[in-house]
Amino acid sequence: EVQLVESGGGLVQPGGSLRLSCAASGFTFRYYYMSWFRRAPGKGLEWVSGISTGSSTTRYVDSVKGRFTSSRDNAENTLYLQMDNLKPDATAVYYCANYKTRYYTDSSDDPKDYASWGQGTEVTVSS
Repeated sequence: EVQLVESGGGLVQPGGSLRLSCAASGFTFRYYYMSWFRRAPGKGLEWVSGISTGSSTTRYVDSVKGRFTSSRDNAENTLYLQMDNLKPDATAVYYCANYKTRYYTDSSDDPKDYASWGQGTEVTVSS
């Protein structure tokens, strides 16, 4: 059974940092493109970042470029999102998801292309 479990969310002041983790099990993590999505209060699902299987390529939504960093540890089956200089508009529930097929070498920001999702971890940026 595929499981994705996010952690690391919490309350942080503007300008602060958080590191989210996504522990994966039930599939061969190193073969799958992974992404982070988020859902802000009252808004739809937004793609935040994606990372290739070997970490050679990372992509970000424009609003977080230069402040968020995706990484992965394939030996530990874990995906990370380092979030720095957080702004109130980062307040959301953050989800990790694995691409629907293995060995995918492009990138996708379409939620329909992702097979499994975690339960989410809540991030609140507020003073």
